[in-house]
Amino acid sequence: MIKIIRSVESMKKLSDGFREKGLSIGFVPTMGYLHDGHLSLVKEAKRQNDLVVVSIFVNPTQFGPREDLKKYPRDLKRDLKILSKYKVDMVFHPSAGEMYPDVYKTCIEVKGLSDKLCGASRPGHFKGVTTIVAKLFNIVKPDTAYFGEKDYQQQVIIKKMVKDLNMGVKIVSMPTIREKDGLAMSSRNKYLNKDERAKALVINKALKFAKVLVKSGVKSSARIRAAMTKLMRTAKYLKIDYVSICDPETLDEKRTVKGKTLIATAVYVGRTRLVDNIVIK
Repeated sequence: MIKIIRSVESMKKLSDGFREKGLSIGFVPTMGYLHDGHLSLVKEAKRQNDLVVVSIFVNPTQFGPREDLKKYPRDLKRDLKILSKYKVDMVFHPSAGEMYPDVYKTCIEVKGLSDKLCGASRPGHFKGVTTIVAKLFNIVKPDTAYFGEKDYQQQVIIKKMVKDLNMGVKIVSMPTIREKDGLAMSSRNKYLNKDERAKALVINKALKFAKVLVKSGVKSSARIRAAMTKLMRTAKYLKIDYVSICDPETLDEKRTVKGKTLIATAVYVGRTRLVDNIVIK
């Protein structure tokens, strides 16, 4: 049976004990409502470590005032049942009050990366992400932490934070896991109705089309962006937030596709915001 930890101090004491025994800790931070993307991280953490801790915490500080904090899908019983099949050692499931007491006043921000792509349209989002991840690292004290590349900007920012603050945690990035029809797995896919779900497939189609264009010799970012935009606009219910063609480390936009390049997009399908990307080498 999975051990559920709700107290910060209890989790810290357990982690200290494991480290004193020389046991390695693999950590998978999540907001719950788990899918195969999360589980790919869990499997890799199991493979590489003596113990695996999964956190389930819907972090309020990374949601904007008009975003979906209240309706974000939650089902702890379902998540625990899934994790039990993978023999996860512990689930850290604190309350918002446990993580953010009334006297809490400290935030962490990675400048130069947090205001681009998703950060441009979601100001403050990545400040919330980096702050909670730093807190979780200090509490769980993992040797290695695992993140999915679907949220590519997030793992770039976290890697930079870890490096700049000498955190000593190894960050492992894992490939995006997709449904059979190509839609990137996301907890927010639950919001899509049948028609929206079908229209959302154009996101991956546009990314694949961009890759075909590059392979055929098209190097102009403007041309590729325009072609992707035109394709995605053929789908009803879909509103484009951004299409970015950028350096995968600095997230600076590229005028031409040369060397390793990140092509990333965020769109609203109905009221649901979805992100996806590919890296062209």
